[in-house]
Amino acid sequence: MTRFILSFFGAIFTLVTMGALMVALAVGAVFWMYGRDLPSHESLAQYTPPTISRIYSVEGRIIDEFAEERRLFTPANEIPDLVKQAFISAEDKNFYEHQGYDLRGIAAAAFDAVASGGRDVRGASTITQQVMKNFLLSGDRRVERKIKEIILASRIEDTLSKEKILELYMNEIFLGQNSYGVTAAAQTYFNKPLTELAPHEAATLASMPKAPSEFHPVRRKDRLLSRRNFVLEEMFENGYIDEATYNVEVAMPLRSVQNGDYEPFRAALPPRNYFTDEIRRQLSVDFGEGEFFSGGFSVRATLDPELQLEAEDALQRALEQYDRGQGIWRGSGKTIPVELLNDEASWREALSEVDIARDILLENPWYPAVVLEIGNNDARIGIEGVADDEDGHWIPARDVEWARKRNDDGSLGRRGQVAGDLVEVGDVVHVRRMTSDDDGSFIRWTLRQVPQVQGAFMAMDVNTGRVIAMQGGFSYQHSVFNRATQAQRQPGSSFKPFVYAAALDSGYSPATIVVDAPIEINTPQGVWRPQNASNRFYGPTPLRTGIEQSRNLMTIRLAQEVGMDVVGSYAEKFGVYDRMGQVLANALGADETTLYKMVAAYAMFANGGERVEPTLVDRVQDRFGNTVYKHDQRVCEDCTLASLQPGQGPTVRSNRERVMNAVTAYQLTSMMQGVVERGTARKTVNLPVPTAGKTGTTNDAKDVWFVGFTSNIVAGCYIGFDQPRSLGSGASGGGMCGPVFNAFMQKAVAKYGGSRFRPPESCQFINIDRNTGARLSDGASGENVVAECFREGEEPIFGIQFDGGFAMGSNFELYSSDGQSARQVTTSSGGTAIVGPKASFGTLSSGGLY
Repeated sequence: MTRFILSFFGAIFTLVTMGALMVALAVGAVFWMYGRDLPSHESLAQYTPPTISRIYSVEGRIIDEFAEERRLFTPANEIPDLVKQAFISAEDKNFYEHQGYDLRGIAAAAFDAVASGGRDVRGASTITQQVMKNFLLSGDRRVERKIKEIILASRIEDTLSKEKILELYMNEIFLGQNSYGVTAAAQTYFNKPLTELAPHEAATLASMPKAPSEFHPVRRKDRLLSRRNFVLEEMFENGYIDEATYNVEVAMPLRSVQNGDYEPFRAALPPRNYFTDEIRRQLSVDFGEGEFFSGGFSVRATLDPELQLEAEDALQRALEQYDRGQGIWRGSGKTIPVELLNDEASWREALSEVDIARDILLENPWYPAVVLEIGNNDARIGIEGVADDEDGHWIPARDVEWARKRNDDGSLGRRGQVAGDLVEVGDVVHVRRMTSDDDGSFIRWTLRQVPQVQGAFMAMDVNTGRVIAMQGGFSYQHSVFNRATQAQRQPGSSFKPFVYAAALDSGYSPATIVVDAPIEINTPQGVWRPQNASNRFYGPTPLRTGIEQSRNLMTIRLAQEVGMDVVGSYAEKFGVYDRMGQVLANALGADETTLYKMVAAYAMFANGGERVEPTLVDRVQDRFGNTVYKHDQRVCEDCTLASLQPGQGPTVRSNRERVMNAVTAYQLTSMMQGVVERGTARKTVNLPVPTAGKTGTTNDAKDVWFVGFTSNIVAGCYIGFDQPRSLGSGASGGGMCGPVFNAFMQKAVAKYGGSRFRPPESCQFINIDRNTGARLSDGASGENVVAECFREGEEPIFGIQFDGGFAMGSNFELYSSDGQSARQVTTSSGGTAIVGPKASFGTLSSGGLY
């Protein structure tokens, strides 16, 4: 009997042993089969996740950020224990005990699935398994993926520490609202750093990894609250918070940025503008768009926030002044269905979704508004972000008297007399507060519109190339096209300094005489007869006067004398053009370039003729703090010394390339000072420090320019329609862009100062009559006397006249500027010509630029 019992149990034992062995072999075979060709888990040790690239101002303040995945990588040792404990309680309470997978959790999940008939299926994945799924595997729920997950999880536990695994998990998980990782999510939902999170807020974040959209803080608020309280209970049961803390935290309301309880992080940043978007565009080219948006760069911008606001304001004022002067109402072109206007909540929601500029701060902030009612005289409006008062908000009739509305047939209607002449119910418009200049008190709401005319402004340091302000249009949110860097426009007469620079470097001087007389040029399109802006001709005139008064005919004759190939090489050397066409019209600025290039080129006049490269960025650092780009390439010769002699500063050596002779640069600067003091900019540019510059107005006034500089700041402006058309007969660079430059530079000079332009040591000064170019005695005085710089050692020759070799145009009646008879002058070919200040063109058109 005993032998039978032993045999029976022996058979049972053998069967069980063999079964266990078979199961073990089967499990081993499964794990061997699925364990082959798995992704390398070792790469996670060098994991560098996509992170936000941020742009900082010169003061170190964040002014913009760019990211495909909004993530702020935080090392494990900088993540507070409270936050770690919340996620461990919510996702994997045995995280610190298991070896990558939790058999009890898997068994419990399997039991629940069977018991519910497949209705309750949960993953039972550990944090380690979730890391494997997020990084190396797909997100499906197949058994095959689960097996691979377990295999990789067990492997990673042997490779990385628990803290490193937790670091990977908490920086990678998606928590909704384009937020990846706990640091970005804390900022998104609470606008707080991790160190300031309360237990209930940490528990809120820990509630979201499974399905952020199902736990939205507004749409699914009750469900998120329930989940948060469950996580708090788990934290209490796991011993991470005590009972008193649990009772306080579980009673806290669910508050979030999305629910309006906290200001969003983005609200603390200035609105995105042309400056930071241009940085994004340029660095995307330099580093690649993918790397810029995911590389976690820290970019130190050259932007001066205070002066950026001045640039915006100055340009916007000029554009709006011109637009209102046209007296045509266009509105925004946006409407809201009339049926939504009876319910305040409905029209406010609809208005918030209208794509309209919200970044305009001209005089007072501009608000989007919708016309709710048209009265006999006034119009009642609803304003975004402004609560209705007892009587509502109104646009009075007197606020529309400046404009007429264009009819469907293109004709203009009557000038506005009542609000209904311009607006209709449902129209979306811009309004701003009109306030008293004396005390800032509210007067009324006033109707505004984004101008159709556009323009750009840019300012930079003449020595370093650091761009301190850039405005690429009236409003970035209205049009992101950056007209400072992207718009190709004709610079008109603002290009003339490059013609004069080529001449001065070719042996001419500011006192050289060039004949100002009519010209006829045969072109494939017919005879071109350029003219001066005044329709007058002034006879033999010094170069200085030619640039001060922006004489077209002198410039063409000078370009012909010097050679357009030389002029073109100068324009290309200064970076105005990559390749300039060598036709005479281009001497008057007929070729196209950008404001960005023109301002950079003028900086080389201002700094004495040395090359300077414009930059919007001082330094770029990668996510590890390593400098990957630095603009300032100057050499500090003794910065490595332990100490310097008392009173001695470090020696910084510039290694910039010289692009023009220093004497030429000073001569040109002195001549352009005359533009501001006596020439085409004298009425609009008036600064307390020496200033030089040049106006530019193209043919038919399709573009108007002014580019100018002090001893340390260069700035430029252009104004014109995006689809070029005439700005009107009265438009000019001095009249429209001069005030923009002057308003900005008043603030810039107050901040950065300015001094006289320093002549090079190789200058010798000789008194000259600015009207005739004649040499005067050393003691001469009077308004006509100017001390011109000549190259030391070179004795200037006076009295020679240049005319470019052109014959006189026919059928021109000539007059002298003083009413005397016309004069006979000698041409460069030895012939004679009759010159005078004025010509009658009859029906001929000029086709020139001025």
